Order: sequence, then C-alpha cells, then structure tokens
Amino acid sequence: MAEHGSGAGRLIAAFATALVVVTGLGYAASQTLLARPAIVVATQRQHVPAPSPETRLARQPDDAPAAPTRVDPAWVTRTAAASGIPEPAVRAYANAQLAEPDGCDVGWTTLAGIGWVESHHGTIGGRTLGADGHSSTPVLGPALDGHKFAAIRATPESTVWHGDPTWDHAVGPLQFIPSTWETWGSDGDGDGIADPNDIDDAAYAAARYLCADGHDLASGAGWADAIFSYNHDQSYVDDVYAAASAYAERTQ
Repeated sequence: MAEHGSGAGRLIAAFATALVVVTGLGYAASQTLLARPAIVVATQRQHVPAPSPETRLARQPDDAPAAPTRVDPAWVTRTAAASGIPEPAVRAYANAQLAEPDGCDVGWTTLAGIGWVESHHGTIGGRTLGADGHSSTPVLGPALDGHKFAAIRATPESTVWHGDPTWDHAVGPLQFIPSTWETWGSDGDGDGIADPNDIDDAAYAAARYLCADGHDLASGAGWADAIFSYNHDQSYVDDVYAAASAYAERTQ
C-alpha cells in the first residue's frame, strides 16, 4: 500500500465489457469521465437558501465544509439504477463533486471508481450501505505492519478509528489511513462530524485530496497523476480508470 488507500475492493471483472481503451499515449481524456451530470440541488438544511441555477455549482475554499445541500433524489435514484451503485454512495459522490475546490474537475464517476476499487462502495464482504452513509459493519484494511504494506504504528488517536493499538489500518469505504484523514478529514453531510466511515464525509475528503496538488483532472495525464497520488500503484490507477469509465458509460 502507498500513500492512501488499501485497494480492498480491487475486483473489476464485472465491468470488462464496458471499459474505455487506454492507449500507449496514456489515459484518454474521456469527456464521459469529466462531464458534469445534471445534478440539481433540491433541498437544504438549517435554513440555507437553495442556490439558483447560476450559482448552484459555486465552489468553496479548500478548507470549507461541503455545502449543506443534497442532490435531487430522483437523479440519485435513476443514476443508482443505471450504474448499480447504492443510492447513498451516488449521493455522496455527487455532493462531493458539487463541493469540489475551485478550478478542479473531479467528476462523480472518478470518485465512484475509487469507491468501487476500495470497498465496492462500502458493500465489500456482504456489507450493506445504509442511508446514513455507513456500512453495516466498518470497512477496515489489513494491518499496516510492514508485510506487503508500509509499516505504520498506531497512535491512541488512530486506534479510535480501527481498534488496533499496535498497527494502523486504512479505514472506511474510501480506505483513508488515519494520518491522512487527520489532514483531510471532512464533514461532507453537514452533521458536524468528520468520520472516514461515513461515505458522505469520505467522498468529500477524497475530492479535496485529489485536487490538492493542482493536477489538471481534465487531462489524461493530470487525471492519472491525481489517482496515483491517492495510491502509488499503477495497477490501482488502471483499475480506477476502468471502473470510472464503466460508470460513465452506463449513465451517460
């Protein structure tokens, strides 16, 4: 394992017939990967006015919480049915796209590709993903004890997340290492808690993380570099690209 996630769910055979071809020149700058779906802000919490069509995609500073709004439930339902992604995960990825930092083009399908590779959107091992964004049981990566993965000692703070007093584990549906979460932990659903086990929070944190180094995600090379920064493994980049491309094709 590298900088970020464990790749616990790196199984993409189900998408084998829907892959976008990767050429020797690098990753295709696929418009279906980068296209922004018709996400409509439908409701708001805490008396925050719903944004107008002209402003609903306004960006926030990198350290700002995600907008306390949610996407159109009908869009979520249609997209979940077309993609095979659980509705809470579709909602999380779309909200993270809406709240992405200024000048960055993450795209919900890219986040969905990561979510599939890391944990099957929080459903790996027979788990279910609840409406609150939490898996039926927590998703934990293997111990980072130096065998196959980096050796990272647990701290009292990180043990709170995974329960292992000796070694750290990647945590949650997007498999954040606790030290990475300490930097990028985000409250994506506006409930006042930044929890890596909550896919709403994890998706928003992942979007911020991917945008942090100024990669041009609208280019093939920039997109690949951003995913590589999430997990320093070329096969991981390939797997995320395949899954994200399949989701884009299924829902275009």
